[in-house]
Amino acid sequence: MDKDLQSIQEARDLLVAASQAQEIYAGFSQEQVDEIVKEVSEEARKHVTELAKMACEETGFGNWEDKVIKNKLAAIDVYESFKNEKTVGILNEYKDEGIIEIGVPMGVIAALIPSTNPTSTAIYKVLISLKAGNGVVVSPHPNAKNSIIKTVEYLIEAAERKGAPKGLIGVIKTPTLQATNELMKHKLTSLILATGGEAMVRAAYSSGTPAIGVGPGNGPAFIEKTADIKKAVKRIVQSKTFDNGVICASEQSIVVEREVKDKVVEELKAQGAYFLNREERDKVGAILMRANNTMNPKIVGRTALYIASMAGITVPTNTKILVSEETEVSHFNPYSREKLCPVLGFYCEENWEKACERCIEILKNEGIGHTMSMHSNNVNVIREFALKKPVSRLLVNTPATLGGVGATTNLLPALTLGCGTVGGSSTSDNIGPKNLINIRTVAYGQKELEDLVKKPCVSELSDVVGNAVKEATNLGSNDVDVTNAKEIEDIIKQVLDKIYQK
Repeated sequence: MDKDLQSIQEARDLLVAASQAQEIYAGFSQEQVDEIVKEVSEEARKHVTELAKMACEETGFGNWEDKVIKNKLAAIDVYESFKNEKTVGILNEYKDEGIIEIGVPMGVIAALIPSTNPTSTAIYKVLISLKAGNGVVVSPHPNAKNSIIKTVEYLIEAAERKGAPKGLIGVIKTPTLQATNELMKHKLTSLILATGGEAMVRAAYSSGTPAIGVGPGNGPAFIEKTADIKKAVKRIVQSKTFDNGVICASEQSIVVEREVKDKVVEELKAQGAYFLNREERDKVGAILMRANNTMNPKIVGRTALYIASMAGITVPTNTKILVSEETEVSHFNPYSREKLCPVLGFYCEENWEKACERCIEILKNEGIGHTMSMHSNNVNVIREFALKKPVSRLLVNTPATLGGVGATTNLLPALTLGCGTVGGSSTSDNIGPKNLINIRTVAYGQKELEDLVKKPCVSELSDVVGNAVKEATNLGSNDVDVTNAKEIEDIIKQVLDKIYQK
């Protein structure tokens, strides 16, 4: 059979199986669901190193040691963040308000997995889908299919061992673009959980199926003059070199105030950054993007030394990051774009206000709505940035890579980071199980029609309000002194009583 046709049929079969299994799973109690999810988490923990090495070898992206940390984040931190949450049955009951909230599974989740974070994202998406009472069909990126399939097979075995219906978790073993399209558009798919390239996320949102997708990141890192420069640089270098920069929350440029520029440059060099001269800058820039002005996959997840060699330049053997000082932000300047590798743009501005404007310009160029970071001890400046930056996560004094996914912050641990509507996403959340359930609300009647009829319209109240206030406060009396909070409260109550008596 033709490979494309085979993969389409496989996607359909997996959806049918997952849908039938999910109908059974939807009747499981919270305790049964939690037992299955716990077993899946514990199984994933056993294989974090094996799967990290497998992903690194298959894709060539990053390094396996850092992928172990990401696998642990998915298997342990994600699980610990929601293990005690209610997701099945009655979630909340507000007796005084006559409201009951019930968690209802969405059905079958189509989980699209990228090649940059393959095994960790597969673990994460399966766990949050199961916790929410859903079935899940995983669509691997073709360049990471073996490591993703192996990961999901481990999880399937664990779930079924604890009583999960057969077929509840599925994985496409012949991944093609056609299979992914079938998965996204099929009537049995309830929601698409898309993490990956901009084109794929756009396809998910245009499929006609509800979707949660996240696009590119392009977060600048602002170093403000009150920051601990040494710590700020350490965090940025650690973040940008973590798994060779493949996490989309990682820093893509540095913005500094002129007052501290020399200190920052000196510290960057001391910690392994190499500043490119103009000729070197042009050579590296030429390989960062392809002819169609999209990111060159050959530089993704590679070391600074590898990229330098690829560009035909010689740098010191201890180089960790390549840095290019820039003055322009544009779609045609690769240093002001997303670069999933240890390469950074560097911008210097007169003051924090100008730096704020530059950061907004960078975000609007690409990655709007996603994430940015700043290093500062000035609470007022931090608040000003928070009020103005078009991002869903503003990370302060932490490595952006690890802070964005909730490893070094108290954000929800997640490997799908919403970008909000400004970034073309349906949510700005770090995605968790609560994003994968519907809330059914039971609402008891609290009023009768007669109660509504008695309420006067605002347009009818002007005279009534005026007279009621005068009566309650004895306006016109020279000895009235309304200064006590209790007196004010009593007056308001009297006014409202008189209004509704009318």
